[in-house]
Amino acid sequence: MTDAPADTLVRDAELVVTLDRADIPGGWVAIRDGLVSAVGRPGEEPAATRTLSARGSLVTPGLINTHHHIYQNLTRSFAPALNVELFDWLTVLYPVWANLDEEAIEVSTWVGLAELALGGCTTTTDLLYVHPRPGFIDAQIRAAREVGLRFHPARGSMSLSQKDGGLPPDSVVQSDDEILADCERAVRAHHDPAPGAMVRIALGPCSPFSVTPELMTATAELAERLDVRLHTHLAEAREEDTFCLEKFGRRPVEQFEHVGWGSDRSWVAHCVHPDDDEIARLGQWGTGVAHCPSSNMLIGAGTARVKDLRTAGVPVGLGCDGSASTDHASLWLEARTALLVAKGRGGSASMTARDILEIATVGSAACLGRADELGRIRAGRPADLVVWELDEIAFAGAHTDLVEAWLRCGPVRPRHTLVHGRPIVEDGRLTLPHVRDMLTEHARISRRLQALDR
Repeated sequence: MTDAPADTLVRDAELVVTLDRADIPGGWVAIRDGLVSAVGRPGEEPAATRTLSARGSLVTPGLINTHHHIYQNLTRSFAPALNVELFDWLTVLYPVWANLDEEAIEVSTWVGLAELALGGCTTTTDLLYVHPRPGFIDAQIRAAREVGLRFHPARGSMSLSQKDGGLPPDSVVQSDDEILADCERAVRAHHDPAPGAMVRIALGPCSPFSVTPELMTATAELAERLDVRLHTHLAEAREEDTFCLEKFGRRPVEQFEHVGWGSDRSWVAHCVHPDDDEIARLGQWGTGVAHCPSSNMLIGAGTARVKDLRTAGVPVGLGCDGSASTDHASLWLEARTALLVAKGRGGSASMTARDILEIATVGSAACLGRADELGRIRAGRPADLVVWELDEIAFAGAHTDLVEAWLRCGPVRPRHTLVHGRPIVEDGRLTLPHVRDMLTEHARISRRLQALDR
């Protein structure tokens, strides 16, 4: 350790869980220039310019969200799309989303990223696949830079409309050439491959029923040339099995391989319905899976075989999914749901709270291709961490395993959420300006989209 003081010292935690070495009771984390400079035991604290108290709290790496559609918070709990299955849900909402514009995307992204920070998320992806107008990825990145979350947007796409045998209407699709050109433009303009990057771009054709096989293949080739990651939906619902068999003569995972996506450059959302052989192939490829239990259950799609996927060597991360299907963006709530689903599927001993924490941090970092720098609290890595309140009434009597208490008790909220050393949530409140103004703008835009003011 150098003699220079740390910029920030997070100290006096009940427990620091680094996921890198043994837990540290009473521990602290020192931060300098956005990176963890040291982690240690009580009595060894370095000098620091600023101190944040973690007394009575659990400190963990920041949670990482591996699947989302943030713009959908504009149609949250939209009554005409409630209590139906996936294809019917999409059919109702596509015409509404056709009216999105750049302002709607920027405001909804700002609000969505703030919500994620309040749930302990420090890095998120977003699969924005509806592009009825230009400039959407740029609007998202403007919002992310203002909020300060680490951001991995996937430039999503749809090109297979109803007239060509797909699910979306013409109003929300683009041509393959338009999509590929804007994908390359977005990467050239915004992707940062450097260590500690705040913005990285992925490419994200939406699904087998909304893009052409030719676009899937061309996107994989473009991602290889630009050295960026690939993201899509896969094996989410039984209707997808039927569609792929009728349209391509292959099951979804077979089609995924056929178009050149079976690699460790890819991570997919949901993956509820692969069979044993397909799970083994995903593991052999190193293709990651974003586990989204709340969305899958609310839409009635089932739940992913998370334990089997991990046993097969598949990197599994956590995703909250879109705010019009899950209707929340709290990764803490999603983590608790993942724990309950795992035990409901495999029995009480099948998975622990620590397993879920590892999925939401280390596993999620692997899905995003950043296992070497995110997901653990370690000297030299970005200082993305969360201080969780455990000294509230809901935790009275919880002393022997604070990680289990973190998910079993609650609800729990962050006292502090730090991204690259910057508190986005401090003392339980967002540090962002104009929160109320942004919510007012969001309400105006969402009411317009939902035709509530006519």
